[in-house]
Amino acid sequence: MRIAFTAKGTDWDASIDPRFGRTEFILIYDEDTDELTSFDNRAVDSIAHGAGPQTAQKLAELKPDILITGNGPGGNAGRVLNMMNLRIFTGAGMMTVKEAYSSFKNNKLTLLSS
Repeated sequence: MRIAFTAKGTDWDASIDPRFGRTEFILIYDEDTDELTSFDNRAVDSIAHGAGPQTAQKLAELKPDILITGNGPGGNAGRVLNMMNLRIFTGAGMMTVKEAYSSFKNNKLTLLSS
């Protein structure tokens, strides 16, 4: 399973970025290979409108099964993500990526309904 995180850094100790569209980094953890990969998303800072859908499109290219974030995506980004059949978990805004992963594995995050 591939799990995406919105993050403010590039490793397990990075804070979860509570924002979806303007997250600084997207981290992908591949449970099958035990690899954590980071993708720089800071280019969306220069976009006045549409950062959420653009981040959602980037996420579609990365093909995760799960998204873990703080507050969840906005409406336009949410529609793009729903087309991906992506399960989205929120409530990780005050955690590190490692803590968010642990909370996910222990069923302590909130699953957004589509």
